[in-house]
Amino acid sequence: MPPIQFGASLATQPPERQLALAQRVDELGFDSLWTGDHISFHNPLYESLTLLAAYAGITKRVRLGTAVYLLALRHPTVVAKITSTLDVLSGGRLIFGVGVGGENPKEFEACGVPYNERGARVTEGIEVIRTLWRDTPASFKGRFTRFESVSIDPKPVQQPGPPIWIGGRSDAALLRAGRQGDGWMSYVIQAKRYAESLEKIRAAADGAGRSLDGFVPAHLTFITIGQDYEAARALWVERLSQRYAQDFGPLAEKYGIIGNVAQCAEQMEAFVRAGCRYFVMNPICRPEDQREQLEAIAAEIIPRFRNS
Repeated sequence: MPPIQFGASLATQPPERQLALAQRVDELGFDSLWTGDHISFHNPLYESLTLLAAYAGITKRVRLGTAVYLLALRHPTVVAKITSTLDVLSGGRLIFGVGVGGENPKEFEACGVPYNERGARVTEGIEVIRTLWRDTPASFKGRFTRFESVSIDPKPVQQPGPPIWIGGRSDAALLRAGRQGDGWMSYVIQAKRYAESLEKIRAAADGAGRSLDGFVPAHLTFITIGQDYEAARALWVERLSQRYAQDFGPLAEKYGIIGNVAQCAEQMEAFVRAGCRYFVMNPICRPEDQREQLEAIAAEIIPRFRNS
């Protein structure tokens, strides 16, 4: 069984602090560094692939990932070019996590993309991108994208292309993960449902005649380490309610990784038993405390799982 790995997902900070935190993640021994993605959101967010390009120039070791990129909002041919370039400039470190999104319909309107086409556009867009990463020349004939004898160069360092992880919880997302994904990124989910979701992914892969050898089951982990459970819970609820403009109070016991180090590790163990092999740790805290949380995760959480 592959070892459990750990990524870090950083909240938006002023540029100097953002880049310093990225460098610290690289130094602390995390396996990867991640960013979320929206065109328009409740709070300020950097454009994800631009941010990863900035990270690429100041880090040496960590892989760079999107959790997850809203592919339907962009033309996949342009995305193939950007991601290919990013993989080359980073020395082959890109993990391309993609998802459908939809919690903010206004950004689909702003991009001129029909909201009800977003799933179909992601499914087709993945195939467009893989075709352009792989083939010279490339041709594609789909519902939304068509071209003949087009080449995008340079090709990615990783061949036939960077791994594509599928994000989401819906049955459609799980079907897409089984049929098209190199990994799956869950979020706001309980361990029992995680295990059930992996079964659905395996069934979808079997139905498509695909092997899941090398497939990476991951979880975007909203974690708050505190002196005790109640203090950590209060901060978790406050920060996520602000981020998503909704009350996260009723969700804390269900979906949070919350409490002291031992409590957080115990909650994560349930996901390991459910089949998770990759935790993308998103510290839920005040911006000025993010480094402290990352240091605690690296020093006290990661060593508990490295040999699991």
